[in-house]
Amino acid sequence: MKILRTHIEKVISLSDEEFAKIESCFHYKKFSKKEFVIRENETVEDVYFIISGLMKLFINDKEAKEHIISFSMEDWWETDYMAFYAQSKATQFLQCLEETEVLSLSFTDYEKLCYEIPKMEHFFLKKAIGGHISSQRRILSLMTMSAKERYEQFLQYYPTLIQRLPKTVLASYLGVSRETLSRFFNSK
Repeated sequence: MKILRTHIEKVISLSDEEFAKIESCFHYKKFSKKEFVIRENETVEDVYFIISGLMKLFINDKEAKEHIISFSMEDWWETDYMAFYAQSKATQFLQCLEETEVLSLSFTDYEKLCYEIPKMEHFFLKKAIGGHISSQRRILSLMTMSAKERYEQFLQYYPTLIQRLPKTVLASYLGVSRETLSRFFNSK
């Protein structure tokens, strides 16, 4: 749990007593490669802090085509946030791309932490703002950039992910064909 404390203390300071209370709310889970953490239409009860591994958040359209919303890796948080905060059914899938270890936090414990340790609300707000900014950057890139520019932006923001992602998955995220992505790789 040292990794969690270090992560939180990048934003707020904690006493040992506060961290003991925080630690008691998290539960360790391990998922296999390709395992689903969340499936569409399931109730979303937890948010996940990723200790190790890599996940993708995605939806399937009416033709069963996959649309990747985001990737999440070590030191990041992930869930279907709309469903988590509304305590409703998932509209998205969360699947592991690698063997993944997480610390899960239930919605009940999330609310408890925010109430009992008010500065945790500030911590979660900072994380939500960072996620919102990333989402806006992604939306704007899809609206205003060429496929090549989106690829270069991905390299800029997530250089370590290129080696970890299957090319078909990265191509789907960027909205290009596998062949187009190969041309980008070969032009570097």
